[in-house]
Order: sequence, then C-alpha cells, then structure tokens
Amino acid sequence: MNKLALYFRLVRLDKPIGAVLLLWPTLGALWLATQGVPDWRLLLIFTLGTVLMRSAGCAINDYADRHFDKHVKRTAQRPVTSGQIRPGEALAVAGVLALLSFTLVLPLNALTMQLSVAAVIVAGTYPYFKRFFAIPQAYLGIAFGFGIPMAFAAVQNAVPWPAWALLIGNVFWAVAYDTEYAMVDRDDDLKIGIRTSAITFGRFDVAAVMLCYGASLAIWLVCGWELGLRGWFAAGLVVAAGCAAYHYTLIRHRERMACFAAFRHNNWLGAAVFAGVALDYALR
Repeated sequence: MNKLALYFRLVRLDKPIGAVLLLWPTLGALWLATQGVPDWRLLLIFTLGTVLMRSAGCAINDYADRHFDKHVKRTAQRPVTSGQIRPGEALAVAGVLALLSFTLVLPLNALTMQLSVAAVIVAGTYPYFKRFFAIPQAYLGIAFGFGIPMAFAAVQNAVPWPAWALLIGNVFWAVAYDTEYAMVDRDDDLKIGIRTSAITFGRFDVAAVMLCYGASLAIWLVCGWELGLRGWFAAGLVVAAGCAAYHYTLIRHRERMACFAAFRHNNWLGAAVFAGVALDYALR
C-alpha cells in the first residue's frame, strides 16, 4: 500500500463519520449566530477547519494509543500500530494539518483565533485523558464541540451564554454516542486498562446513554427557543429524539455490532437537529 493511502487511513478520511459528528453542531451554531444567513466564506472556513482538525486529532490519537491499539481487535491494523507509518510521521501529519487549520482562521477576529488555540490544545490532549479520566468521552465532547463558541465568536465577536450551553449539550451528546462506540471495545479495554465511559457506567451504560441524549436535546430546545426558533426547530428535535429511541433498541442487548451501528446512526440525529435549525430560519 502506498504512503498516500496509508495517510488517508491515518486521518480517517475513509471513515468520515467522526468529521460529520463535529460538523453538525458547528453548522448549527453558525446558523444560529447568523440567524440563518451564514456568509459562504465562514461556511467554507468552518467546514474545512472541522475536517482538518478531526484528521489531525486522529493522527495524534493513533500516535498516543500505538501501544494500546495492538491489543484491540478493531484497531490492531491501524497504520501506526501495525508499523506501516512511523510514530514521528503521524506527529508530523498532525502538526501540518493543525497548522493548515489555524491558517484558515487568520482572516477572522482575535477572539476566534484565541479559541482556535484552545481547541487545538483540547484536541491534542484528549488521547491522554483515557489514561486517568473515568469518562474521557466528556473531554471528547469539548473537543468536538469547540466549533460552537468559535462560530459565535467569528460572527458576533463574542460568545453569548447559549453558545456555552450548547457546548455543554455537545458534551452530553458525545458521551452518548461515544459510550455506544466504547461498548464495542469494552472487553479489550478492560484487559489493557484504558478508561472509558462504557466501563465507568458499568451495568447502567444503556441508561446513561439515554439520559445523555435527553440532556443534550433539552439543552438544544432551551437554547433554540431562547434564540427565537419555533415549529420546524421543534420538529427537528422530535426526529432526533426518535433517532435516540431507535438507538436504545440497538444497544439494549449490548451486542458489539449493534452498538457500533447505533454510534454511526448519530449522523442522522445530528442532521435532524441541524435541519430543524436551518428550516426554521429558511421557512419564515
């Protein structure tokens, strides 16, 4: 396999679900900050920036987890773990991608640039939280949701309270979907000593996932209502709640592939929330 294909796998461009899970809340925040009329340049900056930072995060994650991944069936053949890419190469790829992402925000205001530095720090340190933090998925939610305050900052040169609340809502959503993801690897993670929410929640894992979905959607409802969204927005949240209910049917028996299917289906939950926001503005 040539190097380009290996780098493609390293940054997970062959598995775009992670980038999409970052993109939906970021786009939702951009629509809220602009009242449904985002500038196309901001749309391009935040879309490309999301993909680049997620890719950089994947490279850092594989570098940090290279000694653990060999003991997990699903990750044993990742390029760094299998020796096809050297650890230093992974760090170099992450650095280049993070730098490219930072150049995208250079035309924006100082507050957005400051938040982007914080976003890079959070994304770069996330893989190490699995060493000691009982619910690293919460930290992942901060990393995956930093586009929310950045979007408001880019548009309004300020971060109002709904933006911070939505970031907290994204933490709950990330804990929900990444617990489903962690349920797939629970047996392997227990053997190697990695901390995950699936292990921390134990037999209450399914209940915790559903409570986190509920908290996330409730925060979106409160914030959207505060910002003037009504019928179509509420309809989007109803569809998203239906997605969450469907996930319950998938994860309640804790079967590996069903839990993985629930994780991937979060694309549609995020899309439903964003569609509700966009339609509410568009159909006024």
